[in-house]
Amino acid sequence: MFEKISFGWELVGQSFRVLREDKRLLVFPLLSGIACSIVLASFVVPLWGSPQAEAIMHDKHIPNDPLSYVLLFLFYFANYFAIVFFNSALVACAIGRFRGNEPTIGDGLRVAAARIPQIVAWALVSATIGLILKAIESNSEKAGQFVAGLLGAAWSVLTYLVVPVLVMEKANPVEAFKRSTALVKKTWGEALTAHLSTGLVFTVVFLVALIPLLVFGALAVYAFANGIIALGALAVAVIVIVVMLISLVSSALSAILLASLYLYAAEGTVPQSFDRQLLEGAFKAK
Repeated sequence: MFEKISFGWELVGQSFRVLREDKRLLVFPLLSGIACSIVLASFVVPLWGSPQAEAIMHDKHIPNDPLSYVLLFLFYFANYFAIVFFNSALVACAIGRFRGNEPTIGDGLRVAAARIPQIVAWALVSATIGLILKAIESNSEKAGQFVAGLLGAAWSVLTYLVVPVLVMEKANPVEAFKRSTALVKKTWGEALTAHLSTGLVFTVVFLVALIPLLVFGALAVYAFANGIIALGALAVAVIVIVVMLISLVSSALSAILLASLYLYAAEGTVPQSFDRQLLEGAFKAK
């Protein structure tokens, strides 16, 4: 167990090295965040003050009427489409780099655009599953939350490699699900702890950053309370920038690691910038 966790930390370190060599990869999670913000605003602003807007913004219970379910499904679909589209572009660029190429941001976007039919189909499936899980959670109180959380976790694991499958194999939703599940069971499933440890890395980074964030938060409160608007605005700006950087870097690292695991699981290929013994150890560690 501890050996797998150690491998996970090392893999994140090597993914960070890839990101450091090509910082342009941060553009994709930035574009994804902007797109998701636009999607959120396009639904919330027209519905402002309604129960549907509250359900979308605060992830509350769905109002029990057909219109609410339709709106939530459309919101999920648009959100999933934006996320999968830009993740596909990032994964395409990462795999290109692993194969010795120098892909540009435009190259990644072109690959994602060429996969729009597959991305639309997968976004429809994801929105349907998301709506079903939300309905279970909303209508069954605590038991529903537990069941929805359990099913959601299982779905996330089985579909972990769907994005690179969509990008590299142009698979339809059924094929993508089957292929991702097969790859997870074949190799990566044995290294689940190694992957989960990447989440631990990001949690540690956030906790370390929390100290200066709290300091700047206190500074902002003090400044606004005493009428020092410029200082307060500066403190808020620093907080926003730090949180954004953590989010962008963690999203980019997750996609880079995803691309490397797919190449190893699907082709037995060790990506450039990754250590063969380390990657093999992450899969074989007991």
